[in-house]
Amino acid sequence: MISVASALTAVSLWLSSDRTRIHLGNGFEQQGMDLGVLFTELPLVFLAGAALPVLAHAAVAGLLQDRQDRRERRERRRGRAPVRGGSQGDR
Repeated sequence: MISVASALTAVSLWLSSDRTRIHLGNGFEQQGMDLGVLFTELPLVFLAGAALPVLAHAAVAGLLQDRQDRRERRERRRGRAPVRGGSQGDR
């Protein structure tokens, strides 16, 4: 659901850009509409917009996993068993 919203936002931003208005509005060098951008750029913009939330989630999840791994290594060095799940009060 978030990827769809992101993809639609990317497409709407792409459609509102000056560069796209030149191709779809009054054409390239005033020669009419250049519809080739719909077949070349539009799919790439849509896919990039859909992939952005997935990549952001993967990056955040990776950073959080690294943080948890460092905490577990630090606990092992101190001689304590790493705590999995639960809250801090469950020790």
